[in-house]
Amino acid sequence: MNSPDTDKVFSGSISKLYETYLVPLIFEPYAADLANRLASRSVTRVLEIAAGTGVVTRALASVLSDRVSIVATDLNQPMLDQARALGTRRPVEWRQADAMQLPFQDETFDAVVCQFGVMFFPEKSKAFSEARRVLRPGGVFIFNVWDRIKENDFADTVTTALESLFPKDPPRFLARTPHGYYDRAIIERDLVAGGFSASPQLTTVAARSRAKSSRVPAIAYCQGTPLRNEIEARDASRLGEATDIAAEAIAQRFGREAVDGKIQAHIVTIES
Repeated sequence: MNSPDTDKVFSGSISKLYETYLVPLIFEPYAADLANRLASRSVTRVLEIAAGTGVVTRALASVLSDRVSIVATDLNQPMLDQARALGTRRPVEWRQADAMQLPFQDETFDAVVCQFGVMFFPEKSKAFSEARRVLRPGGVFIFNVWDRIKENDFADTVTTALESLFPKDPPRFLARTPHGYYDRAIIERDLVAGGFSASPQLTTVAARSRAKSSRVPAIAYCQGTPLRNEIEARDASRLGEATDIAAEAIAQRFGREAVDGKIQAHIVTIES
Protein backbone atom coordinates (compact mmCIF):
# COMPACT_ATOMS: atom_id res chain seq x y z
CA MET A 1 0.00 0.00 0.00
CA ASN A 2 1.29 3.44 -0.89
CA SER A 3 1.73 5.80 2.03
CA PRO A 4 0.37 9.35 2.08
CA ASP A 5 2.97 12.08 2.04
CA THR A 6 2.08 12.96 5.65
CA ASP A 7 3.40 9.56 6.79
CA LYS A 8 6.93 10.86 6.24
CA VAL A 9 6.52 14.26 7.90
CA PHE A 10 8.17 14.59 11.32
CA SER A 11 7.91 18.36 11.72
CA GLY A 12 6.92 20.93 14.31
CA SER A 13 6.87 19.57 17.86
CA ILE A 14 6.78 15.94 16.68
CA SER A 15 10.57 15.54 16.76
CA LYS A 16 10.80 16.67 20.39
CA LEU A 17 7.87 14.52 21.53
CA TYR A 18 9.25 11.60 19.52
CA GLU A 19 12.57 11.78 21.37
CA THR A 20 11.01 12.41 24.79
CA TYR A 21 8.31 9.75 24.71
CA LEU A 22 8.72 7.30 21.83
CA VAL A 23 12.47 6.67 21.95
CA PRO A 24 12.54 5.27 25.51
CA LEU A 25 9.19 3.55 24.99
CA ILE A 26 10.04 1.41 21.96
CA PHE A 27 13.30 2.34 20.22
CA GLU A 28 16.08 2.05 22.80
CA PRO A 29 16.20 -1.77 23.14
CA TYR A 30 16.36 -2.27 19.38
CA ALA A 31 18.98 0.45 18.98
CA ALA A 32 21.24 -1.43 21.39
CA ASP A 33 20.51 -4.64 19.50
CA LEU A 34 21.55 -3.16 16.14
CA ALA A 35 24.68 -1.53 17.55
CA ASN A 36 25.78 -4.77 19.20
CA ARG A 37 25.26 -6.73 15.99
CA LEU A 38 27.52 -4.32 14.14
CA ALA A 39 30.11 -4.18 16.94
CA SER A 40 31.07 -7.79 16.26
CA ARG A 41 32.13 -6.91 12.70
CA SER A 42 35.30 -5.32 11.37
CA VAL A 43 34.22 -1.96 9.96
CA THR A 44 35.90 1.40 9.42
CA ARG A 45 33.14 3.53 7.91
CA VAL A 46 29.44 3.26 8.77
CA LEU A 47 26.43 4.98 7.23
CA GLU A 48 23.15 5.28 9.09
CA ILE A 49 20.05 6.15 7.07
CA ALA A 50 16.77 7.41 8.53
CA ALA A 51 18.61 8.18 11.77
CA GLY A 52 15.72 10.10 13.29
CA THR A 53 16.69 11.75 16.57
CA GLY A 54 19.83 9.63 16.82
CA VAL A 55 19.05 6.79 19.21
CA VAL A 56 20.99 4.28 17.08
CA THR A 57 23.67 6.85 16.32
CA ARG A 58 24.31 7.31 20.03
CA ALA A 59 24.47 3.54 20.52
CA LEU A 60 26.90 3.13 17.61
CA ALA A 61 29.10 5.94 18.90
CA SER A 62 29.25 4.20 22.27
CA VAL A 63 30.08 0.65 21.15
CA LEU A 64 32.17 1.12 18.00
CA SER A 65 35.86 1.95 18.13
CA ASP A 66 36.74 5.62 17.88
CA ARG A 67 38.59 4.68 14.68
CA VAL A 68 35.25 3.90 13.01
CA SER A 69 33.73 6.93 11.28
CA ILE A 70 29.95 7.30 11.49
CA VAL A 71 27.81 9.29 9.07
CA ALA A 72 24.19 9.69 10.23
CA THR A 73 21.54 10.90 7.79
CA ASP A 74 17.82 11.57 7.76
CA LEU A 75 15.34 13.06 5.33
CA ASN A 76 13.80 15.30 8.00
CA GLN A 77 16.04 18.15 9.11
CA PRO A 78 14.09 18.76 12.38
CA MET A 79 14.88 15.19 13.45
CA LEU A 80 18.58 15.68 12.69
CA ASP A 81 18.55 18.98 14.56
CA GLN A 82 17.18 17.17 17.60
CA ALA A 83 19.82 14.43 17.24
CA ARG A 84 22.64 16.93 16.90
CA ALA A 85 21.43 18.86 19.95
CA LEU A 86 21.47 15.68 22.04
CA GLY A 87 24.96 14.86 20.81
CA THR A 88 27.09 11.72 20.95
CA ARG A 89 30.05 10.64 23.04
CA ARG A 90 32.35 11.24 20.07
CA PRO A 91 32.14 13.14 16.77
CA VAL A 92 29.58 12.02 14.19
CA GLU A 93 28.94 13.52 10.78
CA TRP A 94 25.27 14.59 10.58
CA ARG A 95 23.87 15.06 7.10
CA GLN A 96 20.42 15.60 5.63
CA ALA A 97 19.91 13.00 2.91
CA ASP A 98 17.21 11.09 1.09
CA ALA A 99 17.69 7.33 1.33
CA MET A 100 16.24 7.07 -2.16
CA GLN A 101 19.13 9.10 -3.58
CA LEU A 102 22.14 8.97 -1.28
CA PRO A 103 24.75 11.72 -1.85
CA PHE A 104 27.72 9.36 -1.57
CA GLN A 105 30.04 7.70 -4.05
CA ASP A 106 29.86 3.99 -4.85
CA GLU A 107 31.48 1.52 -2.44
CA THR A 108 32.09 4.09 0.30
CA PHE A 109 30.94 2.26 3.45
CA ASP A 110 31.57 -1.06 5.18
CA ALA A 111 28.09 -1.07 6.71
CA VAL A 112 24.73 0.60 6.21
CA VAL A 113 22.39 0.62 9.20
CA CYS A 114 18.74 1.61 9.40
CA GLN A 115 16.41 1.42 12.39
CA PHE A 116 12.68 1.37 11.61
CA GLY A 117 13.11 3.56 8.55
CA VAL A 118 12.63 1.34 5.52
CA MET A 119 8.86 1.20 6.11
CA PHE A 120 8.73 4.91 5.22
CA PHE A 121 10.61 4.60 1.92
CA PRO A 122 8.16 5.05 -0.99
CA GLU A 123 10.14 2.62 -3.17
CA LYS A 124 11.80 0.01 -0.97
CA SER A 125 13.79 -1.62 -3.78
CA LYS A 126 15.20 1.76 -4.88
CA ALA A 127 16.35 2.54 -1.34
CA PHE A 128 17.85 -0.95 -1.05
CA SER A 129 19.64 -0.39 -4.37
CA GLU A 130 21.15 2.82 -2.98
CA ALA A 131 22.29 1.03 0.18
CA ARG A 132 23.92 -1.67 -1.94
CA ARG A 133 25.55 0.90 -4.22
CA VAL A 134 27.35 2.69 -1.39
CA LEU A 135 28.46 -0.57 0.27
CA ARG A 136 31.92 -1.93 -0.38
CA PRO A 137 32.15 -5.57 -1.56
CA GLY A 138 31.64 -7.78 1.48
CA GLY A 139 29.87 -4.99 3.36
CA VAL A 140 26.70 -5.49 5.35
CA PHE A 141 23.26 -3.90 5.37
CA ILE A 142 21.46 -4.25 8.73
CA PHE A 143 17.99 -2.92 9.32
CA ASN A 144 14.94 -3.65 11.42
CA VAL A 145 11.20 -3.37 10.82
CA TRP A 146 8.26 -3.70 13.17
CA ASP A 147 6.27 -6.90 13.08
CA ARG A 148 2.52 -6.77 12.38
CA ILE A 149 0.59 -4.41 14.63
CA LYS A 150 -1.17 -7.23 16.51
CA GLU A 151 2.25 -8.19 17.93
CA ASN A 152 2.78 -4.66 19.31
CA ASP A 153 0.41 -4.00 22.18
CA PHE A 154 0.32 -0.24 22.62
CA ALA A 155 0.28 0.61 18.90
CA ASP A 156 -2.55 -1.85 18.37
CA THR A 157 -4.53 -0.51 21.33
CA VAL A 158 -4.16 3.11 20.20
CA THR A 159 -5.18 2.31 16.62
CA THR A 160 -8.29 0.45 17.75
CA ALA A 161 -9.23 3.18 20.24
CA LEU A 162 -9.16 5.93 17.62
CA GLU A 163 -11.74 4.08 15.53
CA SER A 164 -14.36 5.28 18.02
CA LEU A 165 -13.37 8.92 17.50
CA PHE A 166 -13.35 8.85 13.71
CA PRO A 167 -15.57 5.84 12.83
CA LYS A 168 -16.08 6.83 9.19
CA ASP A 169 -12.39 7.38 8.49
CA PRO A 170 -10.21 5.99 11.30
CA PRO A 171 -6.52 6.99 11.29
CA ARG A 172 -4.54 3.95 10.14
CA PHE A 173 -1.00 5.36 10.05
CA LEU A 174 0.43 2.93 12.62
CA ALA A 175 -0.97 -0.18 10.92
CA ARG A 176 -0.30 1.10 7.41
CA THR A 177 3.28 2.33 7.68
CA PRO A 178 5.33 1.48 10.82
CA HIS A 179 3.64 -1.93 11.09
CA GLY A 180 2.90 -2.46 7.42
CA TYR A 181 6.17 -3.97 6.17
CA TYR A 182 6.70 -7.21 8.05
CA ASP A 183 6.23 -9.96 5.45
CA ARG A 184 9.50 -11.83 4.90
CA ALA A 185 8.68 -12.78 1.31
CA ILE A 186 8.03 -9.15 0.39
CA ILE A 187 11.22 -7.97 2.11
CA GLU A 188 13.28 -10.63 0.30
CA ARG A 189 11.64 -9.70 -3.02
CA ASP A 190 12.50 -6.03 -2.55
CA LEU A 191 16.11 -6.84 -1.59
CA VAL A 192 16.51 -8.89 -4.77
CA ALA A 193 14.97 -6.06 -6.80
CA GLY A 194 17.50 -3.75 -5.13
CA GLY A 195 20.37 -5.87 -6.44
CA PHE A 196 21.23 -8.00 -3.40
CA SER A 197 21.98 -11.60 -4.34
CA ALA A 198 22.84 -13.08 -0.93
CA SER A 199 20.18 -14.63 1.25
CA PRO A 200 19.12 -12.33 4.10
CA GLN A 201 19.13 -13.44 7.71
CA LEU A 202 15.87 -12.45 9.40
CA THR A 203 15.56 -12.71 13.17
CA THR A 204 12.40 -11.92 15.12
CA VAL A 205 13.07 -10.22 18.44
CA ALA A 206 10.42 -9.52 21.07
CA ALA A 207 10.95 -6.94 23.81
CA ARG A 208 8.95 -5.07 26.43
CA SER A 209 7.62 -1.54 26.18
CA ARG A 210 7.29 0.10 29.59
CA ALA A 211 6.07 3.50 30.78
CA LYS A 212 5.25 5.12 34.09
CA SER A 213 1.60 5.64 33.15
CA SER A 214 -0.96 4.80 30.48
CA ARG A 215 -0.79 8.38 29.24
CA VAL A 216 2.85 8.16 28.14
CA PRO A 217 2.30 5.76 25.21
CA ALA A 218 -0.86 7.70 24.26
CA ILE A 219 1.15 10.91 23.95
CA ALA A 220 4.01 9.07 22.24
CA TYR A 221 1.85 7.68 19.44
CA CYS A 222 -0.82 10.38 19.07
CA GLN A 223 1.48 13.38 19.29
CA GLY A 224 5.02 12.10 18.64
CA THR A 225 4.45 10.34 15.31
CA PRO A 226 2.83 11.25 11.97
CA LEU A 227 -0.37 9.76 13.41
CA ARG A 228 -0.74 13.30 14.72
CA ASN A 229 -0.90 14.57 11.14
CA GLU A 230 -3.77 12.18 10.42
CA ILE A 231 -5.69 13.21 13.53
CA GLU A 232 -5.24 16.91 12.87
CA ALA A 233 -6.20 16.50 9.22
CA ARG A 234 -9.56 15.13 10.38
CA ASP A 235 -10.08 17.69 13.14
CA ALA A 236 -7.17 19.63 14.64
CA SER A 237 -9.25 20.55 17.68
CA ARG A 238 -9.56 16.89 18.70
CA LEU A 239 -5.88 16.00 19.19
CA GLY A 240 -6.24 16.24 22.97
CA GLU A 241 -9.42 14.18 22.89
CA ALA A 242 -7.73 11.54 20.74
CA THR A 243 -4.85 11.36 23.22
CA ASP A 244 -7.30 11.00 26.12
CA ILE A 245 -9.20 8.20 24.37
CA ALA A 246 -5.96 6.36 23.60
CA ALA A 247 -4.76 6.75 27.20
CA GLU A 248 -8.06 5.40 28.55
CA ALA A 249 -7.92 2.39 26.22
CA ILE A 250 -4.38 1.60 27.38
CA ALA A 251 -5.42 2.06 31.02
CA GLN A 252 -8.34 -0.36 30.62
CA ARG A 253 -6.09 -3.01 29.09
CA PHE A 254 -2.82 -2.53 31.03
CA GLY A 255 -3.67 -0.50 34.13
CA ARG A 256 -3.60 3.18 35.02
CA GLU A 257 -0.18 3.39 36.61
CA ALA A 258 2.98 1.72 35.28
CA VAL A 259 2.21 -0.14 32.04
CA ASP A 260 4.06 -2.97 30.32
CA GLY A 261 3.31 -4.21 26.79
CA LYS A 262 4.87 -6.41 24.16
CA ILE A 263 6.75 -5.05 21.17
CA GLN A 264 8.17 -7.19 18.37
CA ALA A 265 10.38 -6.54 15.36
CA HIS A 266 12.34 -8.32 12.63
CA ILE A 267 16.07 -7.69 12.24
CA VAL A 268 17.35 -8.21 8.69
CA THR A 269 21.05 -8.71 7.88
CA ILE A 270 22.34 -9.12 4.33
CA GLU A 271 25.83 -9.05 2.80
CA SER A 272 26.65 -7.03 -0.30
